[in-house]
Amino acid sequence: MKKTLVMGASLNPSRYSNLAIVRLVDASHKVVAFGLKEGEVNGVNIDTELEQYDNINTVTMYLSAQHQKEYYAYIMSLNPKRVIFNPGTENPEFYKLLSEKSIQFEESCTLVLLSTNQY
Repeated sequence: MKKTLVMGASLNPSRYSNLAIVRLVDASHKVVAFGLKEGEVNGVNIDTELEQYDNINTVTMYLSAQHQKEYYAYIMSLNPKRVIFNPGTENPEFYKLLSEKSIQFEESCTLVLLSTNQY
């Protein structure tokens, strides 16, 4: 399975980023995660330092547009195939930068994509 980076991962089970990690792992996807608090969700360690992960296929965003700016260069340096902007994370400024680097992006919901087998 292709590797997904969850940006904005939370230890709180009521947060969508947490649920996304659980569902991605349950669907046998390889998952890495970045968040503000260190911990583990469904066997996935949440890193609080930016790691240069290899072979990232998808970055799924759970950070609001105002909190994404400091991570633009980092995310693009991972050269993902696509970035998913979950509801509430839409960011036209970042879309333009991703397009310039030929990185696909979509406004979608990771949880819906997984539940409908479109991930």
